[in-house]
Amino acid sequence: MNNEILFAESQRFRQWWVWVFLLAINGIFIYGVVLQVFAGRQFGDNPMSDAGLVIVAVLLILLSFLVLSFRLDTRINKEGIYVRFFPLQLAYRFYPWTGVVKCYTRQYSPIGEFGGWGIRGFDGYKALNVSGNTGLQLELAGNKKLLIGTNKKDELEKVLIAHGLMKQ
Repeated sequence: MNNEILFAESQRFRQWWVWVFLLAINGIFIYGVVLQVFAGRQFGDNPMSDAGLVIVAVLLILLSFLVLSFRLDTRINKEGIYVRFFPLQLAYRFYPWTGVVKCYTRQYSPIGEFGGWGIRGFDGYKALNVSGNTGLQLELAGNKKLLIGTNKKDELEKVLIAHGLMKQ
């Protein structure tokens, strides 16, 4: 990836309900640890052991940090498109322009078309998205499709058009 980067975007999960859910679950278990381990009162009708409660609380906090670290990184240069869904994909996946049959931006329904956000896909139709409802649609050689979510649709279109990379 040594060519000049024409477009770069990093996105994180921004859905308010994800944050509310994570805060609520973590809050309940932290409250349980404080109540049972430090105050000496049992947490619930059939309480878990102190060690078990602490382990579950720590695992939930670690899981929350994992979700917070999810990031969709997109880089475009004259060679092609580099994309990764960190930390599930540590290395960028490269899609050269020579393998792209069509390339355009479009609106989509994350839940209706893909069942939600994240790395989604079936039968050669894959999506990488974390927020919003606009994306860069790539139709690749071999009848495969890839949708990369973007929150910078206008900027992305300008770059693709200015460099003759928009393929319709």
